[in-house]
Amino acid sequence: MAFLLIRKWLFGLVFLLAIIGFGSLLFQQPGALFKQLIIGAFIICVVYMIYRIWLGKRSGAQDKRAFLKAARKSKKRIKNRQTSATTHTQALKKPIRKKSTANLTVIEGKKGKKKNRAIY
Repeated sequence: MAFLLIRKWLFGLVFLLAIIGFGSLLFQQPGALFKQLIIGAFIICVVYMIYRIWLGKRSGAQDKRAFLKAARKSKKRIKNRQTSATTHTQALKKPIRKKSTANLTVIEGKKGKKKNRAIY
């Protein structure tokens, strides 16, 4: 419990010092602050691009991308199906069954006669 309290105070102290440093740099050397922000943004972009290239070469990333694309299509298809089902009243009615045109007859066989089964 004491560790959490110390960590909160330490975080607050570092945050306060960062705000003081940022403010002093803003008023004393705004050009240097702008330069540091541009360099930091550039470094973050480069690291992000390297990460994306490295992640793109992995085979699992393409499978994941294909899965996400299929999931989006499926959601879109389900959404379209739900909207079309509510708009069309014919989809709610049961189709009328047509009578079969086949003439089927029952052939009577020898049901009463027992089969001759030889047991060896």
